[in-house]
Amino acid sequence: MVIERGFMVVATLSALVFCATFSFADDKKEDHSASDSTEDGSVHVSAFDLPLSGFLSDETRAVLRRQKQQFEEYEKVCPYRPPESVEDVISQRRCGEQHYYPAIIARLRERYKVAIEPKIMAGVATEILTPHDGIPAANRDRVLINLHGGSFMYGGRWGGQVESIPIAALGKIKIVSVDYRMAPEHRFPAASEDVAAVYKALLADYRPEHIGIYGCSAGGFITAQAVVWLQKAALPLPGAIGLFCAGALPSGGGDSEHLWAAISGARSVTSDQQQAAKKLSYFSDADLKDPLAFPGLDPRVLGRFPDTLLITSTRDFLLSSVVETHAELVKLGVQVELHVWEGLDHAFFFEPDLPESREVYDVIVRFFAAHLGDR
Repeated sequence: MVIERGFMVVATLSALVFCATFSFADDKKEDHSASDSTEDGSVHVSAFDLPLSGFLSDETRAVLRRQKQQFEEYEKVCPYRPPESVEDVISQRRCGEQHYYPAIIARLRERYKVAIEPKIMAGVATEILTPHDGIPAANRDRVLINLHGGSFMYGGRWGGQVESIPIAALGKIKIVSVDYRMAPEHRFPAASEDVAAVYKALLADYRPEHIGIYGCSAGGFITAQAVVWLQKAALPLPGAIGLFCAGALPSGGGDSEHLWAAISGARSVTSDQQQAAKKLSYFSDADLKDPLAFPGLDPRVLGRFPDTLLITSTRDFLLSSVVETHAELVKLGVQVELHVWEGLDHAFFFEPDLPESREVYDVIVRFFAAHLGDR
């Protein structure tokens, strides 16, 4: 299998940070023998070369190649290894804040003009993002809450800016990006509590149907968790939500998890590293069958979800979770949209230079413009 490393993104639910990859295969052709299947239906897949998708544009291919070069430089400064202690996580956070986020945020702020103001809301650290030219009348009574990604460990403040800057500018809407409490210093349901506190504070100024919540990866899971937390607290639900690069269900060994592991060249993890990761995990003390952790496991709470936007891509290791979440929401009669981008990896739209990222921004803006309103 011909694999070369690509761009660093977020981690799996086990709190191990993996490096997302793009495949740059050569033109070599191989004779593939038929795959063998076992009695339980498992299939042994022969090794093969996986080229970039033929549907990707030349512009996209150029950006992916540039990302590969950037990641190689990043790894020289911030070499990867699975975190085994709180100190490891803090060190990796600092390295990302110094060498990963600044360049992306600089490109975003050059292209999308916004104002960013730190603010403590209900005791929770947030950042308020507003379009540079002001908020038009149509959106003055609307607000979005962003919940950043980062494996429940990383992305505080900086990840929120990456996810919020283009949406605030293009959507001409106010965004409250929540710097929720993360592992390993905190455990589930700390983030849900923080989101609920901010949401409750916003209810003083906004009608619930005019509030939207969205996030990518860990932020997507926390968005789903927050909806159930609000149900538990008997608070009115938001008008719409966005689960991006994540669903309301654990990956559970779905196809995408196995396929991603095969094509990504992900580093092997020792048993000691696995045990360390479990101890550091946001979910180390949680009951993973609790719908407060994974709402998709309980149709009673999932069926009460507001209008939902799902975004994923064909090389996202959480694709299966997103697709299954979509199927469950459809069965329960929830109004839901699913958008899947071809040939790209987990959280690909963090890269603002990809033309597909601009397509994602437009989908998000249109969805919330259409679904935040009177019920």
